[in-house]
Amino acid sequence: QVQLMESGGGLVQAGGSLRLSCAASGRIFKMNTMGWYRQAPGKQRELVATITNRGSTNYADSVKGRFTISRDNAENTVYLQMNSLKPEDTAVYYCNLRVVITPSSYWGQGTQVTVSS
Repeated sequence: QVQLMESGGGLVQAGGSLRLSCAASGRIFKMNTMGWYRQAPGKQRELVATITNRGSTNYADSVKGRFTISRDNAENTVYLQMNSLKPEDTAVYYCNLRVVITPSSYWGQGTQVTVSS
């Protein structure tokens, strides 16, 4: 099994920054994609950004140029640096680890990000 532990959420004013972290533990297949998704009240969960174990990244259009995803393969940790935050970025942010070959997908418990105007 794989466990994901997120940290770094909180309350920030518009224009501010936050950095989310997600540490994976357990039986982790090296060839994986880690990522961040978010869910705002009354909305479906949506992709924010993903990064493969080789460093290939993918971003939602709404966060391009403001958010940066990175990872430390040795520590099985993924980060999301969020700059120029907007009130519409307010959501619960979930960490995800996906292994295509198995296939399997794991989720963290979520961390709240609130951006005040």
